Amino acid sequence: MDRLVKRAQGGDAEAFIQLIENNKMTLERIAFGYFQSEADVADAIQDTILSVYEHMKELKKPEYFRTWLVRILMNHCSSRYRKNKRSYPVEEVPEISWENREESNIEFFDLLRSLPGDSRTIFQLYYGEQFTTREISEMLSIKESTVKSKLHRGKNQLREELQVRRQIG
Repeated sequence: MDRLVKRAQGGDAEAFIQLIENNKMTLERIAFGYFQSEADVADAIQDTILSVYEHMKELKKPEYFRTWLVRILMNHCSSRYRKNKRSYPVEEVPEISWENREESNIEFFDLLRSLPGDSRTIFQLYYGEQFTTREISEMLSIKESTVKSKLHRGKNQLREELQVRRQIG
């Protein structure tokens, strides 16, 4: 991947497109952690791709491309989330359209929504995208011990949520 990043930094459009394609599912999973609307997800990803394209040459270490990409996406999602929060009453937020989603993804996103926002992001990055606790702490500018404790508390909360759902279903 480092070679692909270097080619993209050198202006190779095909390399850039390949990088984005390789990370498309990661971008979608993270953006769906912030939004229920596919339109908001698409807008956040589009803004991210444009920012990454415009600032590609500023990435100093190609091996950190994925982390850099995710951080930019999270910044765009946070910004759009704050803007939407001020703009739309909760009742008017459209429901997510799941026609094109796999069943396991639906369950994953549904479970994640039961977690508080900061824990949800950490869970997605750790379990969904396989970032290390150290990488997550750097991305979110928090202590690694905080990441670990939120993962621990989140696991307990999800365990309880699963038990409740099994009793109901």
